Amino acid sequence: MSDRVYKITEVVGSSATSIEDAIEKAIARTADTVKHLDWFEVVSTRGHIIGRGVGHYQVTLRIGFTLEG
Repeated sequence: MSDRVYKITEVVGSSATSIEDAIEKAIARTADTVKHLDWFEVVSTRGHIIGRGVGHYQVTLRIGFTLEG
């Protein structure tokens, strides 16, 4: 296995459905513009309350990707 160097970007995904959906959307959107995604870490989770329920979920992710070269 060769040595690798990673760069990290931080993104925030949101969803009215679930935390998992917010994560999936953030990763999918990041993959549209960044190559070689390799791992992610959930940094924080929060949400918006509407009335007596959850309006939407918001998840901050750190996404690591391999640098080309």
